[in-house]
Amino acid sequence: MTYAGKKVKDARKRSGLTQRELADHSGVSLSTIRKLEQGERSGARMETLHTLAKALRLPTMALVAEPREEGARAGTRELWEPVRAELVRPPAPQAGDPATPAGVARVLAAAEAFYRDHHFAELAALLPALVHDADTLTEDGRGVRVRVLQLAAGAMTHTRQFGIAELAVRRSLEHAQDRLEASASANTLAWLLIRQGRLDEALALATRWADDLEPRVSRATASELGAWGLLLLRASGAAVRNNQPEVAADMKRLARSAATAIGREVQVAHETVRTFGPTTVRMLTVEDALVKDRPDTALRLAERVPLYSVRPSGSVRSRHGLDVANAYARLGRYAEAFGKLSEVQAASPEWFPNQTPARDALQTVIDGRRTLTAEMRHMADTLQLSL
Repeated sequence: MTYAGKKVKDARKRSGLTQRELADHSGVSLSTIRKLEQGERSGARMETLHTLAKALRLPTMALVAEPREEGARAGTRELWEPVRAELVRPPAPQAGDPATPAGVARVLAAAEAFYRDHHFAELAALLPALVHDADTLTEDGRGVRVRVLQLAAGAMTHTRQFGIAELAVRRSLEHAQDRLEASASANTLAWLLIRQGRLDEALALATRWADDLEPRVSRATASELGAWGLLLLRASGAAVRNNQPEVAADMKRLARSAATAIGREVQVAHETVRTFGPTTVRMLTVEDALVKDRPDTALRLAERVPLYSVRPSGSVRSRHGLDVANAYARLGRYAEAFGKLSEVQAASPEWFPNQTPARDALQTVIDGRRTLTAEMRHMADTLQLSL
């Protein structure tokens, strides 16, 4: 029996529930619960554990054995190996003309454009030399070095290379020169912890930084409000996944007040791609509804997201698209779910294969349909799903 399976079984027995009663209370199928408790499922989805924890009135982390390491695909690891090697290599003197902060910043701007557009192959080719040059900068290039490390950490997190991502983001925190700069690294670290399933750590980290950064709303700049709001959203995301709805609601309420004070989407200082404002808050509210297994609510909320405003970051938009696809899939609207998946894939073809929500949505479509189209089979191959 797996650790999670034992924890589910023990908690179920303490609650006086049979397996069938737990299935009825949670909405998780009886066969899934049986397989989990018998150890036939070695890696239960975080969504399943969250749903069971909610029915058992426990924090999600009470059922989680250890951080969930999703792991990068083999091709992804090969592509990013030079970046990984550069991040773990001790700094070495640069041969030839020394790098300058201005020169590194120019290359960094090109790398950030690749990151914003999800052009990961080009980014992976550019980053090794960029990391090396940033490491050779003296004190006057410290801010540029922090931005390079933040970029590397974000790219590694997107591609599920969590160990090296954590190394990079913790280095960026060490080198940060002020609270706003450090808060961007803390936000990335909290996101990384959530993706690993380390929800308690993510919530504590994001809450601590949000408390430390809390501004006087009437006097704060847009970037101060935005940095604070992003940390609040990260804390809310960790709390809702950990079955702490009251904490999540409090954090979301504060984030909404910050977004209202700004009144529009803004690029937050020291953030590579993240924006903050009313649209970002609404999109992440859709995600929260899906985590709570309320796909109908998620779709209603998605319809109210303003499309005419300044757009949030590409990653938020793409993730929002996957949330909508999952909502359609869970409601049995398979054609609409696949249509949305195809739309997201076309917009971010290099980002798409690494996304667990994309696999979850397509798996639901596959399980619900009698036959698959050629396009569905091709997407299943792209996401490495078994048919």
